[in-house]
Order: sequence, then C-alpha cells, then structure tokens
Amino acid sequence: MFPQFGATAETFSKASTMVFRIGTDAHLYDDPEDVSIAPLLDSKFDSEKCEALKRLLALIAQGFDVSNFFPQVVKNVASQSLEVKKLVYLYLLHYAEKRPNEALLSINCFQKDLGDPNPLVRAWALRTMAGIRLHVIAPIVLVAVGKCARDPSVYVRKCAANALPKLHDLRLEENTTTIEEIVGILLNDHSPSVVGAAAAAFASVCPNNLSFIGRNFQRLCEILPDVEEWGQIILIGILLRFVIARHGLVRESVMFSLHHSENCKSENDGLESDTKFPLGEDNGELGCNYESDLSHMVSQCYIEGPDEYLSRSSSINKDSSEIRWQCFTSIRSNEDVKILLQCTSPLLWSNNSAVLLAAAGVHWIMASRDDVKRIVKPLLFLLRSSNASKYVVLCNIQVFGKAMPSLFAPYFEDFFVCSSDSYHIKALKLDILASIATDTSISQIFKEFQDYIRDPNRRFAADTIAALGICVQRLPKMANTCLEGLLALTRQEFFASDFGSVDGEANVLVQAIMSIKSIIRQDPLSHEKVIIQLVRSLDSIKVPAARAMIIWMVGEYNSLGELIPRMLTTVLKYLAWCFTSEALETKLQILNTTVKVLLCARSEEDRFTFEKVLSYLLELAKCDLNYDVRDRAFFLKKLLSSYLDPQGVEGEPDCLSKNKDLSRLLAKSIFGGQAKSRLPEPGNHRIYLPGSLSQIVLHAAPGYEPLPKPCSLTIDGLETNASGNQATSGPSVTDDLDSVSGSLDEETASYYSSQGSSVDSSGSHGSDETGSANENADGIDPLIQFSDAGHAHKEQNDASHSGSADFGELMSKRALESWLDEQPGLSNVNTNEPSPIHGSSARISIGDIRGEIKRKSYVLLDPVNGNGLKVDYSFSSEISSVSTLLVCIEVSFKNCSMEPMSSITLFDEESGKVLDSADQALTMTESSITSQDDVPTIASMEEITSLEPDQSMTRILQVRFHHHLLPLKLALYCNGKRHPVKLWPDIGYFIKAVPLDIDTFIDKESHLKGMFEYTRSCTFSDHTGELNSEKGDSSAVTDKFLEICRSLALKMLSNANLFLVSVDMPIAANLDDASGLCLRFSSEILSTLKPCLITITVKGKCTEPLNISIKVNCEETVFGLNLLNRIVNFLVEPSHTNL
Repeated sequence: MFPQFGATAETFSKASTMVFRIGTDAHLYDDPEDVSIAPLLDSKFDSEKCEALKRLLALIAQGFDVSNFFPQVVKNVASQSLEVKKLVYLYLLHYAEKRPNEALLSINCFQKDLGDPNPLVRAWALRTMAGIRLHVIAPIVLVAVGKCARDPSVYVRKCAANALPKLHDLRLEENTTTIEEIVGILLNDHSPSVVGAAAAAFASVCPNNLSFIGRNFQRLCEILPDVEEWGQIILIGILLRFVIARHGLVRESVMFSLHHSENCKSENDGLESDTKFPLGEDNGELGCNYESDLSHMVSQCYIEGPDEYLSRSSSINKDSSEIRWQCFTSIRSNEDVKILLQCTSPLLWSNNSAVLLAAAGVHWIMASRDDVKRIVKPLLFLLRSSNASKYVVLCNIQVFGKAMPSLFAPYFEDFFVCSSDSYHIKALKLDILASIATDTSISQIFKEFQDYIRDPNRRFAADTIAALGICVQRLPKMANTCLEGLLALTRQEFFASDFGSVDGEANVLVQAIMSIKSIIRQDPLSHEKVIIQLVRSLDSIKVPAARAMIIWMVGEYNSLGELIPRMLTTVLKYLAWCFTSEALETKLQILNTTVKVLLCARSEEDRFTFEKVLSYLLELAKCDLNYDVRDRAFFLKKLLSSYLDPQGVEGEPDCLSKNKDLSRLLAKSIFGGQAKSRLPEPGNHRIYLPGSLSQIVLHAAPGYEPLPKPCSLTIDGLETNASGNQATSGPSVTDDLDSVSGSLDEETASYYSSQGSSVDSSGSHGSDETGSANENADGIDPLIQFSDAGHAHKEQNDASHSGSADFGELMSKRALESWLDEQPGLSNVNTNEPSPIHGSSARISIGDIRGEIKRKSYVLLDPVNGNGLKVDYSFSSEISSVSTLLVCIEVSFKNCSMEPMSSITLFDEESGKVLDSADQALTMTESSITSQDDVPTIASMEEITSLEPDQSMTRILQVRFHHHLLPLKLALYCNGKRHPVKLWPDIGYFIKAVPLDIDTFIDKESHLKGMFEYTRSCTFSDHTGELNSEKGDSSAVTDKFLEICRSLALKMLSNANLFLVSVDMPIAANLDDASGLCLRFSSEILSTLKPCLITITVKGKCTEPLNISIKVNCEETVFGLNLLNRIVNFLVEPSHTNL
C-alpha cells in the first residue's frame, strides 16, 4: 500500500549493515579480484602486506585457488611483524602439500622462530612445521617437538602436545619410542591445559601403553577437574581404562553384580537381586531370565565388545572367558578406585554434557550399587538441554534402564513425551518407560499411553502399542486391562474402511494384534474368547499382515478349549473361499494353518473335511501367480501325501510305507508343536561403552575400543616399563633426538615393524653371501682364536667421537644453535669416557647359522581388498643380474577364494611420469642417483595365467625404488580388475653382502672416520628368553656369549643383506659380563658400490637386557644415517619367537 515505506526500510537495513561492518574485514569478501594482491605482497609496508594476505585467506575461504602466490608469500615468512608472520603461517599450512619444494625453503625460518623470545612466535612456528606434514621434515619436527615439550611457556608445551598426533599420522614407526617418551613428559606436566592436550596425544599415539598413566595416576586424577572440558573427556576414559586393566572390576559395582548374578543364578533362585526388577508372579521367570541375560550382556560387551561376545555366546564353549572375571577389587581397600570416583564426582554437574556423560560412565562401571544412584539426577537434568544432547543421553539411559530398571523407576514421569520432542526421542522415551515400569507406576504410564495412541503421528502410535505389549509381558497382572483397549482398537470401523491400507493406520492395527498375540502366548487357555473375537473380525480387517497373524493364531491354538475346535470347519471354508484375493503373506499363512488343523483333527469326519479343504487350497496354490505360493503348495503336497492319498499306502511295498510314516512324523514335527513363550533375544542388542559414538549409531565406529581385560596390566609390567623408560630417559633420549635430527630424509623406513611376520629363509634367501659366520667349515677353524684387543679398544674410543658430525651435512650450524639451544659439538662430551674393554679378546666362531635366518614377510594385498587374492612379499638377498639398481623381492600369490583366478600380474603404475617435486628433492640429495633413466622401475614379471583355489605361487620381482624411504606405487591386475598397491622399501636390502677379512675391514674403516661415521645406542633383549629358560642347566659359561652372539647375528642377517666378518669376545674375570663383545658386518651400497661397514659393541650382563652401541661407517651420509636408524629399530623390536 505504501511502497515508499518499504524502500525506506530497505535503505535503513543497508545502512545498518554498513555500520556494523565498519572496523571489520568483511569488505574483503565483497571484492574477489586478486589483481592488486601481488604488488601489495611486495610492498615494504607491513600494513599493505597484511591487507594482501587477508585477501588471499578470504579467497581461500571462498574456494579459490591462490597457490600461484606461494613464492611471494614465502618471502614474507621472515617478517618482523607478528600479524604478517601469523597470516603467512596460515597460508603455508594450506598449500604446503601442493608446493613442497617452496615450503621446504621456509624451514630455516621456522627453526629460527623456535628460538624467538616471544612464546606465541615459537608456538606458531611449531604448529606450522607440524601442520605441513611432509615426510622430508618429519625428523626435524620431532626434534622441535621434543624441545618445545620442555619449553617454559605453557602455550608452547600445549602446541607440542597437539603436534604429536600429527607426527604419529606420518607413521614414523622407528621413532615411536621417542614420541611416546615425549607423551610421558607432557603427561607429567604441572599445567592442566598441557595435560589435557597430552591426554589427547596419548589416546592417539599409544592408547595401550598404560604404564605412563600408572606412574602419574594420582596426580592426573587430582588435576582432572582443572583440565579443559574436551581434555577431561579423553582423560576420564584413559583413567578408567587404567583402573580396569590394573585392578579389574569393583566387587561392589553394578557391573560385577550384573555378571555375577548370571553365574550364581542357579544358587540364588529364591533370592531377589537388587539389580533385577521384581516381576509378576505368573510369568515372572520369563522376564527375569530375559533381564538377567541382558544385564550379563551389558557387562560382557563393555569388556569384550558386542561382536566378540555374540560370536562366543553362539559357540559351544560359552564360558571360555569366565576366568577373566575372577579378577576384582574392593572399593573399600583400593585407593586408585576411590580417588578416581572422588575426582569425577564434581564433573557430574559439569556444564559440558559430554563431560557429564563421561563421568556418569565411570560411576556406572566402577561405583558401588549404592553410589551409582548419583548419576540419575545429572542425567535427567540433561534432558532439558538441546534435542541432540537429549537424544544422546536417552540412548545411554536406555541401556542403564534395561540393565538396572530400579535405578530410574522412581523418575518415570521425566520420560513422559512432550509435544516438541522429535520422533526418535519419543521412541526412546517409550522404550525406557516400558523397561522401568512397575506395579505402582504402570497405571499412570497407561494413561499416558492412551493419549499417545491418539497422536496424529501414527508411527508413534504404533510404537506406543508395542511398548504397551512389552509392559504387559513384564507385568502380567495388567494383561486383562490392556487386552480390552487393544481389542477396542481392532474393532474400530476405521480399519474396515478404505483407509485401512494407509501405512500409518495399518501399522497401528498390526502392532495391536502383535501385542495381543504376545499376551495370549503367556496364558492361551484363559484367552480363548479373545481368539474367537479376533477370528470373527477377519471379515472387517483388510490389512494383510494383521489377517496373517490372526490366521496364525487359529492354527497355533486350534485344539485350545471347546469353542475353537468347533468353529474350525467354518473358518477354513471361509479362508478357502477368499484365498485367491488374499495377499502373499496371508496365502502362505492360510496354507500353514490348514496343515496344522489337519494334523490335530479330533475326529475322522473333521479330518476328511480338512483334507478336502487342503486339497482345494493346494490346487488353487498350484496355479497362483507367485512362485513362493506355488513352491509352498508343492512342498506341502509332497510332505502330506499320506494324508491326501491314503488309498495308495495299502498296496505299496514296505519301504514306501516306511517313507510315508516318516513324512507324517516330519509333518508333525514341523507343524504340530506350539511356539514357546519368549521375549526378544538379548543378542539382538548392540551395547557399547556409555558416552561413545558407537552407542548412538549401534555399530563400532572407527577408533572404538572396548575396555581392557580386567587385571591385564600387572605390577611386573608397570615396573618393567618404568625402569625401561628411566633407563632411556637420560643420555639415550638425547641420543635418539640428536640422531633423528641428523637425517633430513628419514621417513617411515620401519613401516614393516608393525606388519612383519617371520618366514623361513629358503631358496634365494639361503645364498652364501648373507649369513655365514665364517666361510670355512666348522671342523676346520677352531672355536676360539685369541687376538690382541687393540682394535676393539680403538673402535670403542672412536665411536664416541662421532656424536653430531652428521648434522653438518644437513643443517647449518647457526640454525642448530638457534633452535636446539646447544652447540653442535656438545655430543662429544663423552670422548674422554674410559672404554669398558680391557685386556685381550678372543675371536670366536658361532657356526653356520644360514639355516636359521628368517626374513620378514609383508602384506601387499590382503584377501578382503583383493577379492580373495592374498599377496605377500619379502626381500631377497639375491643380487639382480640386470642392474645393480634393482632390488630382488620374492612375491607370493595365494588364492583364498573358492573360484579360480587368472591373468595375475604386477605393473608399474607411474611409468613415464615425473616424480613428485618432494620426491624429486629427496632423490637428488644423494650422489648415487646419476644414471637411472635407463633402468626400468620394475622388471617384467612372468604373468600367472591361472591360480586355483587354495593354490600358492611365487615370483621374483626386480624393482628399482626411487628412494630408499619412499614407497613404489604399483597396479596389480587379477581377473581383469585393477588393485592399486604400495610396495614399501627396506633400506637393509639396498646393500649387498661383501666378504671381507678382519684386516681389510679395519683398513676400510680407518678411511671412513669423522663425518662418515655415525653412532647410536639402544637396548637388546632377544637373548634373555633363551638364557633364562636354561638357567638351571649346568652348561659351559661360554654358552651365554654364544647365545648372545647368535641372537645378534641372526637379528642382523634376518633384516639386512650383510656379511658377518668377525665376532670378538672379551676375556675378563667376570664371566657374566658381556661388556666388550664386538660383531662386525660388511656390505656395499647396491647403487654406488661404496662400502658400508657396521660394528656392534655390547655392554652389560649376559642375563639382562644389553646396551648395544651401533656404529655405521659409510660415505653416503643420508643413506648411512637412515640405515643406522633402521638397525636400531629392528634390534629394539622383540623377535617373534619371544612374543
């Protein structure tokens, strides 16, 4: 009417919008043009650079690709302006993976910023370095995180904790120990914010290493209320897992009683457990057994997981895990449980719903039966929050209520449905009300249900009727009252009208008859008239599923009472008359019911009538359009041939007569019995830990883990881990960090350590170059040869001088000083340390151990992803005759399916492609890459034309890896289908064994000193198992030294292509001291034929874990460092025989 008013209002709206945007950066989103960005980035004013960077970030937020500005942005990374630096870091995080070469140029600036006095700058630098996520800089980031974990600033230490999961995602298995040690340091921090971030890192990096928690348990519990909310959730779960693994279940808790009530059920039949809800007298045993089974399942699923529990419960031996439940503790005597419950009690009233639910889960599992009531009111309070939170809470209350109905029974009114509730929340509330209903509350619940049935949402009304049926099954005294209302629903004229086919109304009717059927099952004899009333309503009920259930009741209770048998003839004739117009499920039920009635006929006259009706129905069914009906008719006619054709039985032979008798017996066993009264199987439920995502989606979400087995963490395990970490937390930690920082190219070289499995070294693995302790026969050389100890003494002293010479090749001296806060030569402080080797040594022979070498096998393609094809590979010690750049790999193909496979072969997926820029940067770091263009990436493999089921075949593959740390992408073809796979290299097989005598070895070693010598130390314990098992034997003392030498030699030769040059044993007064034991190995790099020498020196007692010093002498700096890290990794890893 007044358009000028509308225009004025629009003007006012625009003006107010402009006013609100004053002083903000919202205008950057209005102009997406990037024409003026480049000059601004090159400006000498920080304000203009900020403007350009903000424009770039605005374009990124809108989905534009602005990576072409990367070089100009990187130039500003060294800016003195904090705002510019922060914006540059954000840009780098977004595009580092796209432009890795340019991102690597800014690493020096990050390192410099790590030593900045401003903690914000240090934190930004660390976050950016960890966020780039390139394998090339992962070792540098690890050292930076280790330094920042001890930073005086709380914020920097928190950023270090947040960076650990990012490092762990890069799969740096050989540095896992170092990462876990940093996690332990951060868990011991005094700042609550750091502890919360460290808990998240612990859950991501080493969730099963609960020894870290054991050393700090009490302090972590005390600091828990002060940790930030999302850190509290993770820390609560960690502490709960530790208590379960260390102490087991609490004897007074609900969980223990739920399980124990199942085991003692037969002994306490006359007693009433407080965890079971009292049921009615008539059928109380049925509901009690169901709830007992469900309660038992709750407690078991928390520990085992639903899938493992259901698979075990379906097997014959159902009690296989009962012994684990004998581990329990008492809340009165266990201080750990007490302090955990005390520290989580205040969190039951947290503002964060997730924290509250996590704390409630701890009390539900660990608190006593009297104290578990504390969780009720906080959980009910959460029902006033948002719909999403309300749904999550109700999902957990649903499990609590079913396992322990008396817990929420007094608060049934809180679960009454509100008009604003969504359908899913209404359904959960109905299920909870049906689970917690009691004799005193059922009348009020029934009144609510009467209103719910009139709800316009007919799906909700059908659920209400189903809940009503469950209530009656639990409380049989209310059966008559419920039946009247349910029968009234079936008599409504609405269902007889044309609207009866509407899905919503049909579901209501079907659910009503299902509830009536479940009530009749409890006491059929007293409900005979109810069945007759339903049968009389068949003419008015048009819903097929409802008609089928009523017809089923006719057949199931055909001999019940006096009235039903007399009406069967009329009912069957009516059903035969309307058979052709019925739906599929109704037709099938009519056939089944007629057979049941025939088998239970009381007189010959009735039997004759029923046979005629059945014959008529079978003739109709034979011509039906649905094949299910036709198949059922043919089956019944064959099964009941003795009833339908009795005249033919008299003149048949005895064998045919016996077959007729068997068919009658079979028919009665199939159709003659009555179904037993029962509730739904508890095995249909999926129960997960309270508060978990899996409990909401009802399947195991990614990352879900059940609780650990009770008492699986022993005191010995805690002490061993504690002592092990104390032993390595001193110099060896520094050594690990220093050696990691020296290798810029260190990547996931130990990818295999988590997947490897031992395979015998047969065929190509048994070459003469890989495992001979000495080339001559055992009978020719003496066992021990005495020699001078000068060489060993010299090596021990030389080893200490190699501290950080390797850093110079990869980093500048000033960069190291700026971010490590130490001088490059500080690692040489041990040069004057006296050598543990004194006096003479004896050169010993350990015999021919080639037959004991076991090489690891790795999975290239598992049967799940390969449609039944399993492909494993292991590295061979063979040397390629085609080129020295090729590594020989033994690939095993196995058909695990039931069908033959054909045309199996491997191809290079990246043939003709240029390497990734980051990979190219890696590849060109070594001088060995000079003329590789002429060598193929993969030599042609002989195709496997056919592979029968359960058949295995082996092929030798010759592969040229682009780098000794980067995987090779291949394509495996089978049956015409392509399967992309990754072949991970093992640097231990980029060398070949070269036989040398001891003099030649020492001469070559003398030319590879200084910057070509790299040293690390580790702990070796493979020999302890064998020595401890033979502790009582009266064997020679030298057997201990031989066992140590054989264990070390086998470990080395099983993981790398080496030649054992010599084994020197010290001659000392202490016969249990292995200090000074020295093993030497020789090899050459395949690509350059440059020598690579390895010396292992032992220190420690024979029967204890030994301190091993590994020294590598090699001209190729990066290769030598990475080989050294690989050796340390597999020496620390326990052998499979000792697992």
